[in-house]
Amino acid sequence: MKISQTRAFAGVSALAVAISMSAPVAAQQQDDPAAQEGEASQGGNTIVVTGLRRADSLQDTPVAITAFGAETIDNARILRPADFVALTPNVNLVETQNAGNAFVIIRGITQARNSEPSVAVVVDGVLQVNPAQFNQQLFDIEQIEVLKGPQGALYGRNAIGGAIIVTTKEPGDQLEGNLTAGIDNGFGFSLRGGVSGPVGETGGFRLSGAFQDTDGYIPNTYLGEEADPVQNLSLRGRLMFDLNDNIELDLRASMDQLRTQALYFNIVNDVNDTSLPVQVNNAGQNDRDIYNISAKLTFEGDGFTVTSITSYDWLEEILTGDAFDFRPIEESFFFRPADSPFGFGLGLGFDLNQSQFLDVEAFSQEVRFESPSNQDLFWMFGGYLIATDRYISTGNMVDTGAGVFPVYREPSTNPLNPQSSFLADEQDNFAWALFANVGYQFSDMFRADASLRYDHDKRRQTTLTPTAFLPNVPGFPQGATGDVRQISFDDLQPKVTLTYTPTDEVTLYGGYSRGFRSGGFNQTGVGGVAFDNGIVGVSDIYDAETADTFELGFKSQLLDRMLTLNGAVYTTTSKNSYFFVFLAANSTQNLGNVPKTKIKGLELEATLRPARDVELSAAWGLTWSDIKAFPDPTVIGNEAPLISRSTVNLGAQFTPALTDNLDLLMRVDYRRTGRTWWDVPNSTVRNPVNLVNARVGVENDSWGLYAFASNLFNEEYNAEFSPGGFVFKARPRIYGAEASFRF
Repeated sequence: MKISQTRAFAGVSALAVAISMSAPVAAQQQDDPAAQEGEASQGGNTIVVTGLRRADSLQDTPVAITAFGAETIDNARILRPADFVALTPNVNLVETQNAGNAFVIIRGITQARNSEPSVAVVVDGVLQVNPAQFNQQLFDIEQIEVLKGPQGALYGRNAIGGAIIVTTKEPGDQLEGNLTAGIDNGFGFSLRGGVSGPVGETGGFRLSGAFQDTDGYIPNTYLGEEADPVQNLSLRGRLMFDLNDNIELDLRASMDQLRTQALYFNIVNDVNDTSLPVQVNNAGQNDRDIYNISAKLTFEGDGFTVTSITSYDWLEEILTGDAFDFRPIEESFFFRPADSPFGFGLGLGFDLNQSQFLDVEAFSQEVRFESPSNQDLFWMFGGYLIATDRYISTGNMVDTGAGVFPVYREPSTNPLNPQSSFLADEQDNFAWALFANVGYQFSDMFRADASLRYDHDKRRQTTLTPTAFLPNVPGFPQGATGDVRQISFDDLQPKVTLTYTPTDEVTLYGGYSRGFRSGGFNQTGVGGVAFDNGIVGVSDIYDAETADTFELGFKSQLLDRMLTLNGAVYTTTSKNSYFFVFLAANSTQNLGNVPKTKIKGLELEATLRPARDVELSAAWGLTWSDIKAFPDPTVIGNEAPLISRSTVNLGAQFTPALTDNLDLLMRVDYRRTGRTWWDVPNSTVRNPVNLVNARVGVENDSWGLYAFASNLFNEEYNAEFSPGGFVFKARPRIYGAEASFRF
């Protein structure tokens, strides 16, 4: 039965009004101070979030935010972004093709290959500069915050869907450490941990790392091995110093080296078809290296604080593997004849494989001034700049059966793997922004906040493709090596929020915000190729996207603060949202724009703590989307690409004491992702996916033993469908055991 949008919106709004009216009664029941420890707590401690650039308790923060403290991160075994995304309503993560392609979809704001991200990701105050950085191991983490709704006024041009704030553990003032070792059915093993201690009398250090090595979980039936082996080493070092009474220096360096495989697609018409095994004849490679160094300097003056954040990032990724249609040579579309038992083919007598290379360097600088957060008038202003150099090459090679070889900056001259198509370009981008925020606490009950940010993004692309490889389509200008294109995008991003707090247990808020995501360049000549293949909405340049959102929400604590109940309703108008198109003719991944989409949705989150050792949680998210404008009028009224109608989360955690110094941990999390649409024509819809994760163990203050399982009931589904019928298998059930040690 289809749920009425109007009734759903009205229901959440009525619930907020009822809670605000009943709150005085609940307030009268707050006689037991111990009961007040339940607020957004983990082990009785209130979660303090900083997503709005100031420290507030989670329940007092006027934004839809899901937060995970260190205890929840450990108990729920949050090791990668997919783990906390799966616990957050109306947020999805699509992992596909290769390590650098992990798309965050948040409240209907989507992401695609080679696009700017849909959320701003901030790690220890440093903004990630490239979406390929997102899908890394998470280790030694203190807190994760997921802010939903445009946060561009605070975090800039890529916070169009929201922001993800990751805070790692800080150095301590005494020697301490932790180590966790595990095995799984990969067959794989893992290590993660950290050590911290003082440096002199005014400083501290923290060294953290994680290592994973597994044979994989998805069988390649043709090669007789797993398609997804992983070897991943991550290291992070952090130094913090109090240079004097009012200056703090935070130095951070990290690296992530990943060796895995990619491009093990199948081609189907229905995204729900999981019958085909992976059978690529080229295992290929997916090697990704990420490095970051940053410095954060904070000066506390008389009535103000100045913060400077400087960061350098470098990312390099190479991936190779089969090309369309990802089958052994003799069975492939290009090789097999028209009357082949494997289906219609072109009968060319050869197959193709492919290589893709990405090299990104970026330097960023932010400076901001802000007032103390403990006064009625809060203000902040500052500036941000980032310079990015990006090189990308893609191409197909003739598969002679000798394997696939990586191609970097020049077309292959290897006779064992000769180049068939090749495109390369370099982009020099420079962006800057100015921002300001002001908030005033008019009374204990009423607060108003207003923010404004201006972003300007200048992009310069140089065509490095040899002229002989450039597409030549009649009616489109012929490109040439060395061609330079320039374009600039800019926008104002305002945010206004009004907060009403009738009691200590209820917060009501509402407001308007705008998000902006920069446009950019597809590779030279793809507009002509798209036209030649009858694809509309794709050209050599894709436009910037904006999202205007109105939101109403509430946060409450009921039943002597045993029950936390939060909700929000929102409506968004998106202009020029991205969609993805793969052009098999030149093996390019391209972005197009949907001129206008209307998105509506709601969220409800509840946590019940009937006892200190029992925690029950539930969350529900709904998203409706409606394409309002597109060059092809037949798709108007369709759902936007990558939209899931709903998410449902249920969780239970039981942590009783077995003895005076030994505790039991039992945790189960259920996630249902509703019907999902993948492309503008809505050519196929994935049925709901139901996943269960579980963890059980015993622990004390110094050690723990655990068993775990993800996708416990081994649900088979495809993680992605992209135009052309490409599907990428999701991982099956993974289970194993871990031991941890703390000192």
